[in-house]
Amino acid sequence: MDFLTSYQQRIAVSLSTLNQGKSPEGLYAPIDYLLALGGKRLRPVLALMSCEAFGKDVEEALPAAKAVEVFHNFTLMHDDIMDKASMRRGAQTVHEKWDVNTAILSGDAMLIQAYECLNNYDATQFSTLTKLLSKTALEVCEGQQYDVAFEQRTDVRIDEYLEMIRLKTAVLVGCSMQMGALVGGASKKDAELLYQFGEHLGIAFQLQDDFLDTFGDAATFAKRIGGDIAENKKTILVHLARQLGSATQIAALQDWFDKAPSDNTKKIAAVTQIFKDTTADTATLNKVQAFTQKAFEALDKVALSDEHKQRFYDFGRWLMERTH
Repeated sequence: MDFLTSYQQRIAVSLSTLNQGKSPEGLYAPIDYLLALGGKRLRPVLALMSCEAFGKDVEEALPAAKAVEVFHNFTLMHDDIMDKASMRRGAQTVHEKWDVNTAILSGDAMLIQAYECLNNYDATQFSTLTKLLSKTALEVCEGQQYDVAFEQRTDVRIDEYLEMIRLKTAVLVGCSMQMGALVGGASKKDAELLYQFGEHLGIAFQLQDDFLDTFGDAATFAKRIGGDIAENKKTILVHLARQLGSATQIAALQDWFDKAPSDNTKKIAAVTQIFKDTTADTATLNKVQAFTQKAFEALDKVALSDEHKQRFYDFGRWLMERTH
C-alpha cells in the first residue's frame, strides 16, 4: 500500500505543528509526545482518501482528518490510564512518563483540540462535522464502557462483543470516511454509504487485530504475540472458543485464565492450542472476511468511478490480509 505513505506524511507534518509555541509545556508536551509515536493513522488517511475521491484536494479534508486523529489519540491516552498500561507503540505511556493527573488533563485538552481543528470550515460545514464527531465520540465512550463491563462477565454473547467493537473502534473509522466525503462534496447518501463501508471495515480490522495478537508473525506484528492471552483479554477468539468448544475445552480455557504465572509461555501455548482445537481461529478469519464483504457491498453502491473505488477495495483487502 505504497500510496498510503504520502497521506501519512501530510498528516504527520500537520500534527507536528499542532502545539508549536504553546504553553504551558506541561500540558502540551505530553500531547506532542503521544502524537509523535505515530501509528498507522488509518482513520485520517481514510478521511483524505474520501475527500479526494469526490474531486477535492486533500488539503480541504486535512483539518477533519486531524480532528479524527487527535480525538483517537485522546481516547488512547485515557484508555491507557484505565488499563494501567505501561507501554504504547513501544514507548512509555503518558501517565507512566509523566503522571496520571498530567495524562488526564492533557487528554482533556486533546478532546478540545479535536473540535478546534474543525474551526477551519464555514458555519454550515462546521455544524455538520461537529454533530457527526459528537455522535461518534459518545458512541466510542459507550463502547469503552461495554468493554469494561464485559471483562467481569463470562456470558458475553458474540453479538454483544461485535456491538462493543463497532462502538469502540469501527464508528470512528466510519466517521472519518463520512467527514472526508462531506468535505469532498459527496451527496448525503454517498457519504452515509462510505460511513457504512468504514464501519464494517473497522469491525473487520479489530477482529483481524484480535487474530494477529495470537497468530501473527512475531517479526512483523507491532505487539508481543500472545499478549492478549497473557493479560486475560476476552477477544473474539475467547468468545468463539466458548461458543464452539466442548465443556472440557471451555473448562480448560477458564482454568488457564484463572492462572497468573510469572512466565506466560506455557499459558500462551496452551490457550493458542485451544483456539485451534475449537476452530475459533478459522471462525475468526471467516468473520473478518464476512465484514470485509459487507464493507465492499456498501462501497459498490457509492456513486464513484471504478477507478476511484479501486483504492478503497485495495485498502480493504490489504487490511484483511495484513500480518502486522
